[in-house]
Parts: sequence; structure tokens; C-alpha cells
Amino acid sequence: MKQFLQLIGIGITSGAVLAALMQLVYTLTGNEAYFLLYNVDYFPIIHIWQDSSWFGIVFHFVFCIVSVIGLFYILMLFRWQYKMWPYVAVYTVGSGILYFLTLLTDQPPAADDGLAWFYWTLSHLVFSLIVAGMIVRFVSRNDSKIRVS
Repeated sequence: MKQFLQLIGIGITSGAVLAALMQLVYTLTGNEAYFLLYNVDYFPIIHIWQDSSWFGIVFHFVFCIVSVIGLFYILMLFRWQYKMWPYVAVYTVGSGILYFLTLLTDQPPAADDGLAWFYWTLSHLVFSLIVAGMIVRFVSRNDSKIRVS
């Protein structure tokens, strides 16, 4: 349970840093990649709350938490949960691909905005380094054995 709570904390912390970094990029450059963090209008059912700013923020943090927990336990199957490279690879490559969800919406950023893709992917690289670094440093290793009954 301690490990699970640590992973939730890492999801919240790294999600906050990602949001702040994307906000900083938007503030300094005006690039609209930031808006993709909170855009839910391409998701079935939940898109009805797309006009609610609080829902986008909650969605962002839930997604960060679930992705940290999920990836940790998937990597546990390979005994890679305390290695940095899988987090960097999955989050960086995955976010670079997920950027193109912008094709499904009229909201910014544009799918062909190469600079927005760069800022988005670079920010997720930072996110992945924070997640991996915090897991390696802080997550309890006592609970990380897969138990088979």
C-alpha cells in the first residue's frame, strides 16, 4: 500500500511539473501545445465536459497518476520498474505519438505545428525523467515483488 501511495504522489508531482512547464512554454512563446494537456473533446462520453476548465485539469492529473501506476506495474513484470530508460522511452515516444490526437479536434494546437510537437514531446521527456528519478529514489522496494499463490 505504501508503494501505491508513493506512486500516486509521483503522478501528482510530475503532473504538476508537466503542467507548469507547458504553461511556461505558452507564457514565453505563445505556443499552444499547452492546451492539449486539458483537451478532452475527442474522448467519447467525457467530451461533454470539454468547456469546464476544472474537468480538463482533473483529467490531466488522473491520467498522470494512472499512467505512473500502470507503467510501474507493467514494468514490474520484466523487473524494469526501477530502471529509468523504460519510463523515458514510453512517455517520450508515447506523448510524441499522442500529440496527433490533435487531428481529432478543432482546438489548438494544430497537428502540423512542428514546434508545438517539439515543446509537447520535450516537456514529456522532462516528465518522464521526473517520474523515473522519483521512482528510483523514493518508491519502496519492499512491495515490488510479484506474488504468485
